[in-house]
Amino acid sequence: MNEGNPSEESHRARSNFVRGLVQRSSGTVVASAVFARKPPKSIVQFWDDLGRLPADVGECIETWRKAEEQGVERLLFDRHQAREFISQRLGPRYKQAYDKCYHPAMQSDYFRLCYIFVEGGCYIDADDVYNGTQIQHLFSDGRLKIQPLCYDMATNMMVPPSLFTKPGENATSWIFYFNNNPLIACSGHPLIDRALAQATLSLEKDVTNGLPEIQSTTGPGNLTKSIFDAVTESGEMKQTLLVLHDWENIAKNRWDLSYRNDPRNWRLSNCQGYQE
Repeated sequence: MNEGNPSEESHRARSNFVRGLVQRSSGTVVASAVFARKPPKSIVQFWDDLGRLPADVGECIETWRKAEEQGVERLLFDRHQAREFISQRLGPRYKQAYDKCYHPAMQSDYFRLCYIFVEGGCYIDADDVYNGTQIQHLFSDGRLKIQPLCYDMATNMMVPPSLFTKPGENATSWIFYFNNNPLIACSGHPLIDRALAQATLSLEKDVTNGLPEIQSTTGPGNLTKSIFDAVTESGEMKQTLLVLHDWENIAKNRWDLSYRNDPRNWRLSNCQGYQE
């Protein structure tokens, strides 16, 4: 990391900030009086073309049917339904921003911010597999509940939560950040508002050197920066946030999916024109 590079320094500052929250926070969800208004007990998911839903992704989505036994409603949107929702509930500016999302991953990123801001609830990626454990506690209050991640640049691998969430654990090659999956909050949450506003502004910018980078424009990078900026401006914002240490005890991301080997995988299409 270049110490004299302002961009690198800001990335390190955000990583240290996330590390501080992760290693200081309790892993147990306890209802908060700060955001006593509860989000709706709903799980929202997205796949851009439901007419061409891969069978293995469908299997992942189907695992969440078990949540209905706990009174949780399930909703599944495609890109057209998502666009219509954004147009009707947020208006032309946000619809136009959504239309600039050039990859399904970007559409998913932007749509989840729009939906959770307007309706509240729980957004979950289509490739997460639910293990059937109780999740009613996730809807106990309206705080933003998110999963922390840690990436090791030295090994090009993710660091296990069982390691990086322990107080004091760190390495110079580790980058701490927040995932945007799951995304759980009440409607109108100020941190979701911030992330949506920042993503919208980023999408509205004229890009002269190709297409914008997905993760920093609409994904986890945007969410992490938005939370960092909001808490830096007002420390009280910390009270509106709960870090989930144990999401892997609820669901795990399935990596052996067919779409990961083609342009539908955002990592293979980042900053490139997408064509199915």
